[in-house]
Amino acid sequence: MSAGMRLDFRSDTVTLPTPQMRKAMADAELGDDQYGEDPTVRALEERSAEVVGKEAALFVPSGIAGNLCAILAQCQRGDEVVLGELSHIFQNEGGGYAVFGGLCARTVPNRSACPDPADVAAVIRPQGVQFPRSALLCLENTHNWLSGAVVKPAEMDAVCAVAKRAGMAVHLDGARIFNAALALGVEVKVLCAPVDTVQFCFSKGLSAPVGSAICGSKAVIEKARKARKMLGGAMRQSGVLAAACRVAIDTMRDRLADDHANAKRLAEGLASIQGVRIDASKIDTNIVAFGLDESKFGERFRYACVAEGLLLSCYGGDWRKLRAVTYHGLEREHVDAALRIVKAAVAVA
Repeated sequence: MSAGMRLDFRSDTVTLPTPQMRKAMADAELGDDQYGEDPTVRALEERSAEVVGKEAALFVPSGIAGNLCAILAQCQRGDEVVLGELSHIFQNEGGGYAVFGGLCARTVPNRSACPDPADVAAVIRPQGVQFPRSALLCLENTHNWLSGAVVKPAEMDAVCAVAKRAGMAVHLDGARIFNAALALGVEVKVLCAPVDTVQFCFSKGLSAPVGSAICGSKAVIEKARKARKMLGGAMRQSGVLAAACRVAIDTMRDRLADDHANAKRLAEGLASIQGVRIDASKIDTNIVAFGLDESKFGERFRYACVAEGLLLSCYGGDWRKLRAVTYHGLEREHVDAALRIVKAAVAVA
């Protein structure tokens, strides 16, 4: 990103493919993936499953598609899905589980990134014809609405054990699971071991242009493949996209540490600005959630940032709950420039 360009901190989805990705896309060997004949897609799926320690994987267009296909593959109509009240699946995915799956949602508090096992146990339904079946627990790591907070392996193990004792499957929305693994200093396989399915994104911190993967057992992935077909997500020569994703998963994971360092620098800088509310010690990964004192918030702040080229996002359409995300392409100098703009915008708000 060169000087004078806009400072886009809205999301790591605005990452651009690297030159190596673009070359891989141009050179990709292709076939019709709907017939299972695209060798580049097949290779990506095998690699994806291997990285997270699962039997099989399915390439899908997006994280939302991946979560939905995984849910549909593990539930029947009328079942109930248990998930955090601040989870991305519940807050930001259009209720697809209800629209397409005929499923009920039962939420539990998100006091932290991982739901409390006791809260999960309390909402699991008893068996009976008058109750929906508690079929699936959905977790999220890192947690978007909680400023990219991570879920530790022990926390994952404890809450998954509750679900398993009740005969429930567990799905992990791991859109940024590689950020979580890096922040915790553990192998990504460790974080995925207790869950039945995991979805992760190539198009966020890993910088590929399009795509996510669902990983799980061969049986569940075959069901997810049918769900993908019904949803219109079965693509043709999708190896042109999978080629970039293969480069992403093999070359872009370690550099996520740079994004974490930039996010911490941003959070600490924001904490020094009078009128900004943030606990910089709680920033684990590449998402920085912050707020403004009520006296400082207003459209003037938002537009003052935009006027100087700084783009931010917010949670749930509420511009009192702001979000900034670091990613490949944003460097230390861009963080410092953003801080100068926020300081000036707060001063005039």
